[in-house]
Amino acid sequence: MIQLLVTPITVHKQIPLTISRGTTSQTCNLWVRLRYQGLEGWGEASPFNLGDRPQTTDLLHQELTKAAAYLAAFSPWQGQQIASCLDNLAIATAARAAIETARHDWIGKQLGIPLWQLWGLDLSRIQPTAVTIGIGSPEKALERLRQWQSLGAGRILKIKLGSPAGIAADQAMFQAVKQAAGSAQIMVDANGGWSLVEAQKMLNWLAEFGVIYVEQPFPRGAEAQLPELYRRSPLPIFVDESCATGQDIFKLSNCVHGINIKLMKAGGLDQVIAMIHTARALGLQVMFGCYSDSTLSNTAMAHLAPLADYLDLDSHLNLIDDPFIGAMWCDGKLMPTYEPGLGVKLARPLGT
Repeated sequence: MIQLLVTPITVHKQIPLTISRGTTSQTCNLWVRLRYQGLEGWGEASPFNLGDRPQTTDLLHQELTKAAAYLAAFSPWQGQQIASCLDNLAIATAARAAIETARHDWIGKQLGIPLWQLWGLDLSRIQPTAVTIGIGSPEKALERLRQWQSLGAGRILKIKLGSPAGIAADQAMFQAVKQAAGSAQIMVDANGGWSLVEAQKMLNWLAEFGVIYVEQPFPRGAEAQLPELYRRSPLPIFVDESCATGQDIFKLSNCVHGINIKLMKAGGLDQVIAMIHTARALGLQVMFGCYSDSTLSNTAMAHLAPLADYLDLDSHLNLIDDPFIGAMWCDGKLMPTYEPGLGVKLARPLGT
């Protein structure tokens, strides 16, 4: 029978991240181990909040405890039956993501091959990962840029805008980073911090600086404004908070250019793959993002990275106490290894 073991892990950011909705300096994630016949597969549940049903650490722990009682009846090979069970239980997506990631890790370890190889993917197609500069003063933004550059990062930047201080503050911070970033490519994420008028003004202004795309201009729930912005926008528009699962893609396909897929939102690697294929069928581009995920979850997404146009899997690079070692940082890219399954190991002892 499957045994599910859950261990809380608190991770701290080296640099607190500020977006339009607030600042985060630490989170308590859940390390999930799926044990079957003496072999363990690992997953992670990271809390996040889209505004409707916050997936807090306590909620995710409760969901995993609930699921564990039912999973005991299955083996990791019974993916369809497990998926149906989790559907019937309406398990929160981040808890489901942890279970499904652990199941895939177990299968890869059992077969002795990495997941990217199991899926037949080509690592040479992996794009560089963007690194994030949060909202702050121009001076703070420049300091963060220099820190990323000292790590050999910074070829692609994601600049967080949507400052509560208004678009003048956004413009001042953006210009400071742009002038110091050299030839770096830049994408912008407003995290729902703009009104329609502000978004129209900012997209026209940002287009003059060669920005790749703008992500989530409006708050979740304001999707009715996207068609008007889409018609007038000189830049591609991506959505994150507005696109939680595959069902959201159809409703947005005629008013955005791409979607941000996150493991915790999607509910598992199978669901990530389904969202990719749905987006492609509708002519949309795909990027991968993250919350306050450790190396474990970002490594899981790195195994699917050959399928994405853009990557923003940098959260673990800002952790001072990441408990895991996995995908390698190579020339600005997050590259999975040839180790079986996820290829993730412990970097430091954790309570078991």
